[in-house]
Amino acid sequence: MTRPPLRRVACVFMVGMLTLSATRAQQTNQDANHGSNTPDYEAIVASPDRSDADRQTDQRRQPAKMLAFTGVVSGMKVLDMEAGAGYSTELLARAVGPGGVVYAQDSAAVMERVKDKFDVRAKNPAMHNVVHIIRDFDDPIPPDVSGLDLITFFFAYHDMTYMPVDRARMNEKMFAALKPGGFLVIADHAAKPGDGTAVGKTLHRIEEATLRKEIEAAGFRLTAKGDFLHHPEDPRDVPVFHPAVPVDEFVLKFQKPQ
Repeated sequence: MTRPPLRRVACVFMVGMLTLSATRAQQTNQDANHGSNTPDYEAIVASPDRSDADRQTDQRRQPAKMLAFTGVVSGMKVLDMEAGAGYSTELLARAVGPGGVVYAQDSAAVMERVKDKFDVRAKNPAMHNVVHIIRDFDDPIPPDVSGLDLITFFFAYHDMTYMPVDRARMNEKMFAALKPGGFLVIADHAAKPGDGTAVGKTLHRIEEATLRKEIEAAGFRLTAKGDFLHHPEDPRDVPVFHPAVPVDEFVLKFQKPQ
């Protein structure tokens, strides 16, 4: 049997080592970018202790894709704006796990409508790492809370357009509460171009360009757009409740600069 030259063996060995090093470096970069503690979002949504009502909501909200888009991982500190009955709050709480915390924010006025539902949900063990905070929208974060990793604002920013809320102040407060490099993810019902904030109360929609302009004015930078809730068949000229076709919704991810 003829043995390969020693030089050739050394070259093959070096190529193999370089390939292994590159693979490890790539994996390290992926871990740094996505978090080695990224939870299984599909498994979270499939958790057997979730309610039937939440599973019905899942059909239109695509929560696994939404969680993945936010980038929420174990151990994060998260603020869920206008948590309402807590559908998204619970999902976020499951994602951050026992080492993380979710602040569920609502105004006193909103709590008058949903308190019973939130209180029932709060009894679920999955909510043990949730802190419920009742504060006005334009001052939503307690002074002792800072360095947030993530803020979510799901399908409620349009409500701010017809409520007595100083949106510019609210956005500045959210910006200040995030750590440098932290993210703000907003999803809402799409209005037609040119509608701006005029249909917030009547159709419960807001124009994407208008919302983006307001958020960027606070210092945020748009980093990603999700199209998994986009429905071009929606005429965007009717209220979002009981629609004839799925509602067109946009999902935007903003970042506080490093």
